[in-house]
Amino acid sequence: MRVLLIAQQCNPDWVSVPLVGWSHSQALGALTDAHLVTHACNRDNLVKAGLVEGEAFTALDPAPADAFAHRLSVLLGVPFGTNKGWTTLTALSVVSYRYFEHLVWRRFGPRIRAGEFDIVHRLTPLSPTIPSSLAARCARARVPFVIGPLNGGLPWPSGFGQLRAREKEWLSYVRGAYRWLPGYRSTRASAAALIVGSRCTREEIPRRYRAKAVYIPENAIELDRFDLPVAETVEPPLRVAFVGRLVPYKGADMLLEAAAPLARAGRLRIDVIGEGPEGPALRALARREQITSAVDFTGWMEHRELKTRMARCHVFGFPSVREFGGGVVLEAMALGLVPIVLDYGGPGELVTPGTGFALPMGPRAQVVGQLRRTLERLGADPSVLRPMGERARQRVRGRFTWAVKASQTVEVYRWVLGQREKPDFGMPLPDPA
Repeated sequence: MRVLLIAQQCNPDWVSVPLVGWSHSQALGALTDAHLVTHACNRDNLVKAGLVEGEAFTALDPAPADAFAHRLSVLLGVPFGTNKGWTTLTALSVVSYRYFEHLVWRRFGPRIRAGEFDIVHRLTPLSPTIPSSLAARCARARVPFVIGPLNGGLPWPSGFGQLRAREKEWLSYVRGAYRWLPGYRSTRASAAALIVGSRCTREEIPRRYRAKAVYIPENAIELDRFDLPVAETVEPPLRVAFVGRLVPYKGADMLLEAAAPLARAGRLRIDVIGEGPEGPALRALARREQITSAVDFTGWMEHRELKTRMARCHVFGFPSVREFGGGVVLEAMALGLVPIVLDYGGPGELVTPGTGFALPMGPRAQVVGQLRRTLERLGADPSVLRPMGERARQRVRGRFTWAVKASQTVEVYRWVLGQREKPDFGMPLPDPA
């Protein structure tokens, strides 16, 4: 298949959405005749990774629109790069992305109309709030337009309004207004398929368009990045890893508070891997709980070095209260760590009863209590860790590699091209047989 892949965010040396764009596009490139279109900021890293500009990819530069969006973000007090106000920053990115797609059509529109591509697929951005003018243009050209995985829209859980304010998520109170953006309806009406990365995102799609929706989770892993399994035996103390930006909604403070009694007793250690504005508050919490000797604040690490540090641990503690995807959970599972997450958003769709613990969402005190009881259970009977961790590894290898995701995406392509019935991979994905 000849596929034009639109991935504005696509970078092998970055994390989060850019790494999703890179990994997914390369896996699709192994199965199709794909040409990648991305933002100029990714050019140098793509060339360093071995891609040839003009042959494998095209980089476009929407600099004027980027500069305008940045000025607006500064005026609103949430400049890009602050790790705050994600809803506002996403709304502002609509401005620059619309111009980016204008450049895409100017460069590739004649080739799309001429039938040089069988499929046009927008991989990134992932947010369902960002419309696409390409959808209607491709429909008029009779070329199927696929969008996704789309992921987002997870409501803030009740009882965590304080975190919402600290994250500067003011615009989230009126997030539903994105449905009135120009292009919202035409994107969904004109797309041949809507790949959704979560159950929440699927529920956001108006019913008249849900027949176009196919569930494929947002995240996957590259096995060679996480090919170092944990030790076969569990030696005390219980070692727990937390990996992520140190921001309020990630819940590292709840993990420290829950683990404190075991840590004071010398039965548990925690590795906190990451940096962010909550770092000083978390260190102060460790001092108040008298567990500084049991908590290692590792700081930021290169993504490729992460596996060595994580493989020292037995459990992955990640009580994020509003996580859309949760790729780091898959990375931990790929190493054989047993995940403890909240059954809310992406992580709750990755972890099954046989591979980890997805705890019910509730008020903060309830979450801390559930975390504590789970850690105490594992500390008292560590024999369950290795069998559960091995099942977690097998789940990731069987369901969550980029090769698997790309093959599922190709089945979506075959569906919109009339070569098969609509695929259904399960929602959430089942464990391997």
